[in-house]
Amino acid sequence: MATVLEMTADIVASHARTAPMTTDDILLELRKVYAALRSIESGAAVDAPAAVGEGSVPLLTLKQAFKTNEVICMLCGKGGMKTLTRHLNQAHQLKPSQYRKQFNIPKTQSLMSKSYALKRKEIAAGMDLGANLAKAREARQIIIQKGKGKKK
Repeated sequence: MATVLEMTADIVASHARTAPMTTDDILLELRKVYAALRSIESGAAVDAPAAVGEGSVPLLTLKQAFKTNEVICMLCGKGGMKTLTRHLNQAHQLKPSQYRKQFNIPKTQSLMSKSYALKRKEIAAGMDLGANLAKAREARQIIIQKGKGKKK
């Protein structure tokens, strides 16, 4: 029978062959699989999704989770995504606001990869969406100014 270490290596090697993984991803996967196999071997129940709750310890730091070309989920360690919103909803039944609160992610931090956010920003600029926003703000200010004049 194979040792826990050999089984871990086989599982992670199989995963690495089917999905693009960085060195950090492989190391994280090795730790997670090894820990899971050890807990199974010792007879402890493995129920990772149920263990994740309010105030749980993240698997990664913010810097590790939000990379230039990908985003990695801080709950399960799944990576290779451009944006987290769909994954959070489908895999963890979480809203982005709940995820931000759980891991103290600032509202200024986008839940998508930096390159994808930049690409979307360039598309919006190309469509001149900022001009429409400026027009709407001007119209709102005019309405507010008219409202102030009536109160006097």
